[in-house]
Amino acid sequence: MSGGQWAGKSTVARLLAHRYGLTAYHYDHHDARGHNDRRIARRVKLGQSPADPDPDQTWVNTTPQEMAAETLEGFPVRFEWALDDLRCLVSGRPVIAEGWGLRPELVAPIIDSPRRMVVMVPTQAFRERQLRELPRTATVSHGVSDPERAQSNRLERDRLVAEDAVRSARRLGIRVIEVDGTQDAAAVAAIVADHFGPYLPPPEDHNA
Repeated sequence: MSGGQWAGKSTVARLLAHRYGLTAYHYDHHDARGHNDRRIARRVKLGQSPADPDPDQTWVNTTPQEMAAETLEGFPVRFEWALDDLRCLVSGRPVIAEGWGLRPELVAPIIDSPRRMVVMVPTQAFRERQLRELPRTATVSHGVSDPERAQSNRLERDRLVAEDAVRSARRLGIRVIEVDGTQDAAAVAAIVADHFGPYLPPPEDHNA
């Protein structure tokens, strides 16, 4: 499951994992934690400074277009790290992996059918609703001189990256689901479950 930020991918993955007894892999969790040391090591190997870039340079003084381009350029390397994580999972159950870095153009070559993937993206109205209702979406959590501009840049970057995912998915014949907030998470999860139907085990009866 790939797509745009704030589309509900993690929530849907958790619901499906619980309902069908799947093993869930949350890309953002691993990328923000386990992959950070690998990013630092890679910068050193390339002769770059191991220190994180200046927050203002990253979020305030860079255009959303430049931010999106840099994010897209970094996805292939980060995807290989995600594959390393997945190879280390030992489970007797199917694995459902979700995250914006699991890009259609990267996943398509390693799956036997486009039906093994789905791309979820929020509509603009739902993105704005998420910004109002989810505290973690409200601000850029880094020390920047202009939080309002940093947040605006981040949101536009996220929109551009999501649009790129949609273009890539449609080019590759991968289904795109637009999440507009008119259906709750359980209903969206049911749509995704139907899409993944051939690969899912029977649902588990948690009342038994």
